Amino acid sequence: MTYPLLSRIESPADVRRLSRGELKQLAGEVREYLLQSVSRTGGHLSSNLGTVELTVALHYVYNTPDDRLVWDVGHQTYPHKILTGRRDRMPTLRQLGGMSGFPRRDESEYDTFGTAHSSTSISAALGMAVGAQLRGEARKAVAIIGDGAMTAGMAFEALNNAGVPHNGRMADVLVVLNDNDMSISPPVGALNRYLARLMSGRFYAAAREGAKQVLRNAPPLFELAKKLEEHAKGMVVPATIFEEFGFNYVGPIDGHDLDSLIPTLENLRDRHGPQFLHVVTKKGYGYKLAEADPIAYHGPGKFDPAVGLKKVATTEPVKPTFTQVFGQWLCDMAAHDSRLVGITPAMREGSGMVEFHQKFPGRYFDVGIAEQHAVTFAAGLACEGLKPVVAIYSTFLQRGYDQLVHDVALQNLPMVFALDRAGIVGADGATHMGAFDIAFVRCIPNMSMLTPADENELRQALTAAHEQNHPVAVRYPRGAGAGVAVQPELSAMPWGQGEIRRHGQQQGGAHVGSRVAILAFGTLLYPALAAAESLDATVANMRFVKPLDTALVLELARTHDLLVTVEEGCVSGGAGSAVAEALAEAGVNAPLMMLGLPDEFVEHGDPAKLLSMCGLDAAGIERSVRDRLDQAAGTPNQSA
Repeated sequence: MTYPLLSRIESPADVRRLSRGELKQLAGEVREYLLQSVSRTGGHLSSNLGTVELTVALHYVYNTPDDRLVWDVGHQTYPHKILTGRRDRMPTLRQLGGMSGFPRRDESEYDTFGTAHSSTSISAALGMAVGAQLRGEARKAVAIIGDGAMTAGMAFEALNNAGVPHNGRMADVLVVLNDNDMSISPPVGALNRYLARLMSGRFYAAAREGAKQVLRNAPPLFELAKKLEEHAKGMVVPATIFEEFGFNYVGPIDGHDLDSLIPTLENLRDRHGPQFLHVVTKKGYGYKLAEADPIAYHGPGKFDPAVGLKKVATTEPVKPTFTQVFGQWLCDMAAHDSRLVGITPAMREGSGMVEFHQKFPGRYFDVGIAEQHAVTFAAGLACEGLKPVVAIYSTFLQRGYDQLVHDVALQNLPMVFALDRAGIVGADGATHMGAFDIAFVRCIPNMSMLTPADENELRQALTAAHEQNHPVAVRYPRGAGAGVAVQPELSAMPWGQGEIRRHGQQQGGAHVGSRVAILAFGTLLYPALAAAESLDATVANMRFVKPLDTALVLELARTHDLLVTVEEGCVSGGAGSAVAEALAEAGVNAPLMMLGLPDEFVEHGDPAKLLSMCGLDAAGIERSVRDRLDQAAGTPNQSA
């Protein structure tokens, strides 16, 4: 397939050289290139198809990268990357060593701010706009934010700050609300387009401000004029609070109509102070299958665009994912305990809560992208005798950390945090890596942290957590586990107890003092067991980071010459640190090696490959242990 215009675009400067009439063709070519590329690599599709025209218009109107574009979350930035010199890197998208699926400052000067978590764009763009003022530079800053991200408190904190002058000056910042899911009437016809352009223009703004100055001397007339303006705008735009924040509100306008987008953006670019543009787009726009089912095409794997997503026929039994196991447990426990309520600050689909929502609609709460609120809302429910289960990705609980400490743990409220996507997540990279939950949860008083090793243990861990009278976090990774059959009963694992899964037989071995015990936390139990076969090591399935099975730790320290902790989380402050602290508290000086994620952000790539690179597969664990034994014996490891 050829792309006559797109093939000429190496930077936004090339976009700005095109005629207005050529932009529609360019948008069509970008959309087709995007579809063909993502179908080969996988990645976020629906959101990107919906922002093609908006991206073209922004780079056409604004002098990027001198003018700053800040993309909230970044799910919608593939067209931006295609137009900013990275078109030929799209085949490497989200792959090891390849291009990130999100904006990254170290990837391109056009990625002005690194994003992947929601609701940060307005704050960052405001900082850039004020920074330009302080440096005496006449640059513009634009935040592009979705309607979902607008639900987070941080977005409103930024709006509140942007709407007031600093040292007598308002910041030149534009907030573009990319509205693709709000239940408002879509903009219709030429009148709406004309009014949007009129309201964004200089004449309207000057006339409005001039009239206000005159009428301020006659307060009754001023109030009457204000009411008339509000009523007039109310006939063509949704009621809005944005002007109360100090923004000039324009819209809604059709986000796929370049003839409307471009003149409106040009008008807003030339205005001073905070501006707010409301554009309405459609997820999956231009690809009928994605338009019909934008959720299915939100983050698809590889597929044939001509056919669309198809279920792959297989004779092998499909292992349930940990997310599915959680969803089934939630339904079963809800049927058993009427006090249970489920809360998600994300999509119900990603959290495994579709069936729960269907069966228990009155006990299901989707609070929007609002992690802080989700935690404290759950705390309020717990105060009234209910048993909240907060289904939240590990990396997103970071956003509700103060609430976890102050509103939950301090009051010792009984609730469960189901931490999905714990550990390495793969293609989404460092921004979504669940690396820190063990460390940041276990240091909080009253909190417990469970690390089930497989599907059945997850069900048992959740049941045990639900039975407690204090807050408990249960972490589990993305995808499927070892394939252990899940028992239907709601039985709890013994609280605070690990178990020995393999007994080492070695009594000295090749080197004096080579009796090894591997203390595995979570799903790394299974690669630890594989490594133990070659090492003839003892393996403990620890299951609990807090409360730690201290008795088991001390027994293993007494009977072995080297303890090795293994966890899919950061080493600093993690489960290994908990073991070290227990040994120190008991006055036991035992050799200890801690394996886990390195003290760096793990980038995107295939999860199995990333685990191998971090030395957390079976071969890596074995190699690390042998290196340590050889070091202690003073001989080099020949197998390395």
